[in-house]
Amino acid sequence: MTIQDLADAADVVVEAPAPEMEDTTPQKEKMVLIAASGDLDKAWPVLILATTGAAYGMEVTVFFTFWGLSILKKPDVKISADDWRQKLLGMFNPGSTENLKLSKLNFGGFGAKFMKDLADEKHVASVQELLELAIGMGVKLWPCQMTMDLMGMSKEDMIDDLPEPVGAGSAISLMKEASISLFI
Repeated sequence: MTIQDLADAADVVVEAPAPEMEDTTPQKEKMVLIAASGDLDKAWPVLILATTGAAYGMEVTVFFTFWGLSILKKPDVKISADDWRQKLLGMFNPGSTENLKLSKLNFGGFGAKFMKDLADEKHVASVQELLELAIGMGVKLWPCQMTMDLMGMSKEDMIDDLPEPVGAGSAISLMKEASISLFI
């Protein structure tokens, strides 16, 4: 006699266990960008790629390390570190999207102004506008903890609403899962 025969005899309904369902929700593709340069002509592509990836529905993370961290720095923030070398780094690299220089043809800041004016005339979003757009689109902006320590920066020196700083291991683990990883 089977369980079903016993259930029929006792007038009991036996329900078969529900089959385990496989999660068929498509996973978002991931893009990880490493922003290692604080040059205007490198900050632009990082943020253009980040916002474009987000517009394509990708989960986008940008890891800001070394000079790239200056893109996230608040304007006119002075490094408050005790070490004179960190203060000197901050003095020569004021950071923020407003103070980025060109990697070539900067000409004491004239080249950067020239490029920003040209972009404005051609209706190309500024680095600041792209940064705000990226935040609005949910792009994850990860500041590098080791770089912050090295350069004497604190979370208060960075733009508002950033996640806690992370290390290179966090970026690497995410890059292992990403379909696109770029170092800029």
